[in-house]
Amino acid sequence: MDALTWAGVAAGVLAVGVVLGLLLVPSRPRVESTRLDPTAPPVPRGGAAVVAGGVRVGDRLLVRLGRRDALAAALERAGVQRPPGQVLLLLLGGVVAGDVLGGLVWGLVGGLLLTPLVPLGVVAVLRVRARRRQVRFADQLDDTLRLMSSSLRAGHSVLRSLEVLSHETAHPTAEEFARVLNEVRVGRDLVSALAEVAERTGSADFGWVAQAVAIHREVGGNLAEVLDRVGTTIRDRTQLRRQARALSAEGRASATVLLALPVVLGGGMALVSPAYMGRLTASPTGLLLLGVAGSLLVVGAVWVRRVVTVRF
Repeated sequence: MDALTWAGVAAGVLAVGVVLGLLLVPSRPRVESTRLDPTAPPVPRGGAAVVAGGVRVGDRLLVRLGRRDALAAALERAGVQRPPGQVLLLLLGGVVAGDVLGGLVWGLVGGLLLTPLVPLGVVAVLRVRARRRQVRFADQLDDTLRLMSSSLRAGHSVLRSLEVLSHETAHPTAEEFARVLNEVRVGRDLVSALAEVAERTGSADFGWVAQAVAIHREVGGNLAEVLDRVGTTIRDRTQLRRQARALSAEGRASATVLLALPVVLGGGMALVSPAYMGRLTASPTGLLLLGVAGSLLVVGAVWVRRVVTVRF
């Protein structure tokens, strides 16, 4: 071997030695500048750093698609205390898990069929949670107005009355009024904050309360007496709504039974006699009939819901 070859081998050995030395020799520990600030938030590390990076990517993706505000509003109405990026990250993880599970159990077609179930399930859960939250807020509104008017008669200001409501009422009323107080303390207008509560909870009755507070701030007057009258109107509306739900309870129960009966019977027959149901799913005619039956079930569900739902 000539001198040039030996020089190349020596240079390669030296480079490997330098790399191994940099990797094996412990470096001097350094403290990040952000850790010297006691008010700075902790820097995530390890798995937490990966999750935080995924949440940031999800937020940027939602902003680019123009859906971040809509998702944040839906989460607020449902009372979910999670950022939109984290929800999107969990949703994508659920989609991948459902796709893999369906692919392992039923093959490629099963994976493709299970893929949209996770987003549809998330939307359904958010709507159910939002509806339940709105119902609880509406049921607590009568007691809320009574407590607020009593606090005003005791000589407290409007903000002090709202603070009492944030401590003495139940969920979700306490959370909503605590948020109003925090927004007012950072400089937001009280009427705007109350109007947003009415929009977030879907309560037209509380919109009247926000209007009463706005009129009181402009022209003055006895706000406690106005709240008592508004509370009387809300109690009459609530009584009428409960009476309507009681009268339509039979129709809603019948609709639930009629819509669940074909699904339950079909699933039971598929478990008891797979060969019998397999003849239905193995032919194009059977699949067409199943599609027609599913479409008719959807049409019937929408029709019955329109009939038994009473709007005020």
